[in-house]
Amino acid sequence: MRPTLARRALQSLVPPKIATPASVSTGGTSASTASIVEFYSKLPKGSVTPSASSGIRGRFFDGKNASGKPLVAFIAGMMVFGYTIDYHMHLKHHKHGHH
Repeated sequence: MRPTLARRALQSLVPPKIATPASVSTGGTSASTASIVEFYSKLPKGSVTPSASSGIRGRFFDGKNASGKPLVAFIAGMMVFGYTIDYHMHLKHHKHGHH
């Protein structure tokens, strides 16, 4: 891994306004290290509670009734709608005696 990639990956772990490279690398327990520890101790611990989805996504794609049937039905409906329009245009074409 390149140093820039590692730095970019670690950048999201430590807030930039609280910790600077000089304060973190000094070691020991200083005032700046204590502020970092205080910041991270206030963060919530444990697993994230699942959020309840609502609407079409919550009803058909999330939860115990999850399936892809609504998506398949939508695609089939669009195909039927397109075929209907195409057939109607074809009938208009024959109305004037073409072919």
